[in-house]
Amino acid sequence: MLIESNIAELDVNSLKETIEWNNPLTKELGMHKIHLYPAKFPSFLISKSLEYADKNNIKINTIGDIFCGCGTTALEAKRNQKNFWGCDINPVATLIAKVKSEKYDCSELETHYNKIIERYEKLNYKTPKKILEKERIVYWFKLSQIDNLYKLLRIIKKEVPNGIYQDFFLVAFSNILKGASRWLTKSIKPTIDKNKEIRDVKKLFDKQFALMLKAVKETNGIVKSTTTTTTTIVNKNFLEVPVDKPFLDMLMTSPPYVTSYEYADLHQLSTLWLGFANDFRSLRKGTIGSVYHKSIKDEDIQKLNEVGLNIYEQLVKAKKSKAKSAAKYFIDMKNTVDKTYLMIKPGGLAIFVIGNTKHKGVYIDNAKFMIKCMTDKGFTNIDVYKRRISSKMLASYRDKTGKFSSDKRHREVYSYEFIVIGKKIS
Repeated sequence: MLIESNIAELDVNSLKETIEWNNPLTKELGMHKIHLYPAKFPSFLISKSLEYADKNNIKINTIGDIFCGCGTTALEAKRNQKNFWGCDINPVATLIAKVKSEKYDCSELETHYNKIIERYEKLNYKTPKKILEKERIVYWFKLSQIDNLYKLLRIIKKEVPNGIYQDFFLVAFSNILKGASRWLTKSIKPTIDKNKEIRDVKKLFDKQFALMLKAVKETNGIVKSTTTTTTTIVNKNFLEVPVDKPFLDMLMTSPPYVTSYEYADLHQLSTLWLGFANDFRSLRKGTIGSVYHKSIKDEDIQKLNEVGLNIYEQLVKAKKSKAKSAAKYFIDMKNTVDKTYLMIKPGGLAIFVIGNTKHKGVYIDNAKFMIKCMTDKGFTNIDVYKRRISSKMLASYRDKTGKFSSDKRHREVYSYEFIVIGKKIS
């Protein structure tokens, strides 16, 4: 739907569902499934966006993703023979994204794997005190698991040279951590499962390697090898990335939701084991909407557009602490839209995938706020499409533990999201 009416009167929920944005154009690559990652959007949305650009006679050479997460857009850009530039503040995310975007020699992967397993079965190491002193590691793992995980990680770092192959096995290690821990399976919130069966580290690693090797073989057979396209992935806060001139033909990204859980908390196991931080909470700093280490001034809140300010005022009445976080989110997102405008070439597209939420009975219209920010900045021809979130990706309900469910007796959460497209004036 092309937005032409007064945005103040816009009700995105009343939009008719656009079936075309629900259906994949191509089979999803197995490489997208090598590591669990919360709330990633389906890979076919990139192909749909390229199709949209083609229909509107917009030539796309370089795609960007400013919240690139685990690299869905990066891999699909490569699949479609496009240059890619992306960034994410979370080092676990950018590690996964880089691994998904690389090309590997399968025989070399198997050689490294066999060496790792040979050493694992023969050697024993004493887990150092610095690992055992990490409170959250001891909290999530039994001591026997800690010993085996430490041994596996040390062998990977010792036997596999620094570079893309070591990164590959670090991602494999990262994705077995939840299975080897007491983390409640399929729970979004970090929750202990007291009855969880503790699984063997080596068996988990064997299965993970087989999955990743199969994915590499598939990708090597589908994605054409080329020296004419480039992939750049930066581990940095997008709002701190310097922009000298426009360089993107299309921005395709999915910002976090205003009430979303802290991503640093969700990746805490990998963060601690891979040594990205001694305290995973420190990675909250600078994330979109986080008030960690950041105070919000009343004068900044009052500068919000009428959509954001109205939601903030409703949240103040419901729960003041969340209101501050929402205000920070809206301020960050306004700055994000402003900065993306600088990055996109004249005539290029900005495409945001975003959903709406509720908190304490307050409806939080993230999509409407995004549309208002885009029109205020100067994006034109704003198109909005409503798509259903597939139950295969994200169930529509949650139980009391936060675990996703298809049981309609539980609390309904995300059923729809919106594709918001704007064009930068030529």
